[in-house]
Amino acid sequence: MADGLTIAGRTFRSRLVIGTGGFRNLEVMGEALRASGADLATLALRRVDPAARGSIVDVLSDTGCELLPNTAGCFTARDAITTAQLAREAFEADWVKLDVIGDDRTLLPAPTELLEAAEELVNDGFVVLPYTNDDPILARRLEDAGCAAVMPLGSPIGSGMGIRNPYNLRLIVEQASVPVILDAGIGTASDATLAMELGCEGVLLASSVSRAEDPARMARAMRAAVEAGRLAREAGRIPRRLYAEASTPTEGVPELT
Repeated sequence: MADGLTIAGRTFRSRLVIGTGGFRNLEVMGEALRASGADLATLALRRVDPAARGSIVDVLSDTGCELLPNTAGCFTARDAITTAQLAREAFEADWVKLDVIGDDRTLLPAPTELLEAAEELVNDGFVVLPYTNDDPILARRLEDAGCAAVMPLGSPIGSGMGIRNPYNLRLIVEQASVPVILDAGIGTASDATLAMELGCEGVLLASSVSRAEDPARMARAMRAAVEAGRLAREAGRIPRRLYAEASTPTEGVPELT
């Protein structure tokens, strides 16, 4: 793409961010990462030993994909803060995708815990990218707290239900002065395209690729979908009309008798 995704002064070539969970094996993950074109991938600290060879970290390095530690599996602000600090020590990275989950059934964010963790991590020098509900008020408060982006869900994690509330997503996009990255719920390529058409600056996805029958092929589809959605938004769609409007002019058409 001609222009990339800029977060906290850094520009990434791709607007697609990919998660590393759920792949059948590391070889399949590597193929999908290469096919996606992504140069940023999330990694849950709780699932990896940073010192182990032949790990997810090595696959990311081999594919040229930079890791973004996340706090997946945390249910309280304190757990998320501690996990982020451990990730910074392990990977020498001060960027964190902040997940604070409310319960293990819906995997929806816990708003008060999320905001508390975000405020403390920003104060501690982290570049914070929070996974949040599709709530415009919470998104604004996370931005006010100093988060470098906001990452609202389209629908619950791993549900594949797509964007269930495009209206709220538009409200978040319109009020935000930091990048809005859709996070969670993507099921297929058209969902990613819609997110970009609605104004998101990027899309983060995992299950839609890792659990696809052919992850690498789906990753290529998602790459194209994000690019198509961005181009379509820049091109400007035609207005919706209640009735038909012919594309061929009727003026000057000869009258046949």
